[in-house]
Parts: sequence; structure tokens; C-alpha cells
Amino acid sequence: MIKCTPESETVVRTHMSEDQRINPTETQASPQRGERQTAFQNLLKLDARLSARLLVEEPGLLRGLLILVGHSCDSWYWLLFLCLRLFFGSAEIRARTLFWVFGLIGLAVFVLALKFIIRRPRPEGEWGQIYRVSDPHSFPSGHAARAAAIAVMAGVSAPPTLIFALAVWAAGVGLSRVALKLHYLSDVVIGWLIGILCGWAALRLFPFVEPWLARLFA
Repeated sequence: MIKCTPESETVVRTHMSEDQRINPTETQASPQRGERQTAFQNLLKLDARLSARLLVEEPGLLRGLLILVGHSCDSWYWLLFLCLRLFFGSAEIRARTLFWVFGLIGLAVFVLALKFIIRRPRPEGEWGQIYRVSDPHSFPSGHAARAAAIAVMAGVSAPPTLIFALAVWAAGVGLSRVALKLHYLSDVVIGWLIGILCGWAALRLFPFVEPWLARLFA
């Protein structure tokens, strides 16, 4: 049997007082983490409320137009279009098109990586099962990123009217994803930003790789 001496009781009381001095610091961190989590949850709720205001659920002309605009930026359509340009275009067009193909594939890989890291579920809904099954994650919007990147790259040497049309199209693609309940508004906004930055970076990179690409099709 271990006997409890006055000295050992003093040691125990000393350790207890040290624990009591440490614990308040730890408990102070918990409210701070709780406040951050609460603020983040409030942002998500605000995002959901703003997104709900943009929903178009009633069948009609507007919803049909939104579906058409949303599909206009599907990746397989653009890759098919670029492949046709790659096989039937001039040498200059082929070089630029090949750069676009690799650029859009790289953008898609980057967006998918973010989606699988963040893993934000899509809004609940019935329409767009092909997207919900093949890509159940919402943040960021790949369609918004792709539309913005295409608008930036295609608009660099375009007349003002075409630049305006590309900007309206990219905005319509992003908003259609919210209206059709496939994304939240924040998914689309961040997607636009990613697409603009990637499109700008591609424009800066192309002059360095253009001579090498041109030799491939010479």
C-alpha cells in the first residue's frame, strides 16, 4: 500500500494548480475556434440564401435558355470543336489550338483537384444528373472557370463587340449553373476568378511556346 505523506499531498496540489493554470488557456482557444467556425457557417448560409434567389425552377423559356447556355460550355463540346480545328485548320490555327487543348485540360485537372480537396457537395436537385454523378463536388465551378478562361484567351485580339459578347456568355454560363441548382454562387465567383487568372497566364505563356508548336505543324 502506498502511503500519502504531507510532502506528496503538496506535490499533488502543486500539479493540480499547474493544470488549472494551463487549462484556462486551452479553453480560451476553444471559443475562438468556435467563433471562426460560426463565422464560416454564417458565410455558407449567406451563400445559400443568395444562391436561392437566383434559382429558376419553373419550366419555361428562361429555364430552357439557361440550360442551353450552361451546356454551351460543356468540356466535351469544346474538346470536340478544338479537335476539328486541330485536324482541319491551317498550321497557325493548329499550333494555337493545340495550346488551347492542353490549357483547357490543365485547367480541368486543377479545378478537379480543388474539388476533391475541398469536397463541397452540390446543392440538392434533380436536374443535371450527368454532372451530379460524374462530379458530385461543387467548389469551384469548372464551367465558370472554363468560360472565363475561354473569354479571356479568345478576346485578346477580338473587336470590342466580340469581347462584350464573350463576357456576357461567360457570365451567363456561371449564373446558369446557380439558377439550375448545380452550384452555389461562391462556386461560380471563384471559378470565374480562376478562369481569368489561368487565361491571363496562358496569354503570357503562349509567345514562349508558339515557335515550338509552329515547328510541329510546319
